[in-house]
Amino acid sequence: MFKSAILAISAAALITACSPIRQYHGYQAEASSLPQDVEPGEDTRSTVLARLGTPSTKSIFDDNTWYYMSATYASFAYLQPRVERRNIVAIKFDDDDIVSEILEYNADDGEIIQYARRETATRGRQLGLLEQIFGNAGTIRLPNAEDNVPGQIPGQ
Repeated sequence: MFKSAILAISAAALITACSPIRQYHGYQAEASSLPQDVEPGEDTRSTVLARLGTPSTKSIFDDNTWYYMSATYASFAYLQPRVERRNIVAIKFDDDDIVSEILEYNADDGEIIQYARRETATRGRQLGLLEQIFGNAGTIRLPNAEDNVPGQIPGQ
């Protein structure tokens, strides 16, 4: 009986260890069903701010687009977290601060960007390894006792 209890506890510990750890990032809507709470042509910047709160970010080039972003990540044991859900809602305002358009994006709309691994060559002389190591040999100046007099400006 003691062995079966230990076996049951061990099995329960192993099963719970395999459950994913979820992390929530960004805007998490409490009771609102974003973007159904916002109506284009009716709502203004102040009503969106009152209903949804401060946006995750604003457009870089103009202040007329607000972004509400949220993501859910799940990680298993030592593996890298993977995106379970990603939502981005862009709310655009016209010049009169009235909502003109609502755009929705999810993880399927994203694209992976390949960064260029090229480096820009610098102009000038390229030093070899030995030149870098021994280049300053013989150029080290030992300080004189007169150079370290307190209150005296060096070189005078």
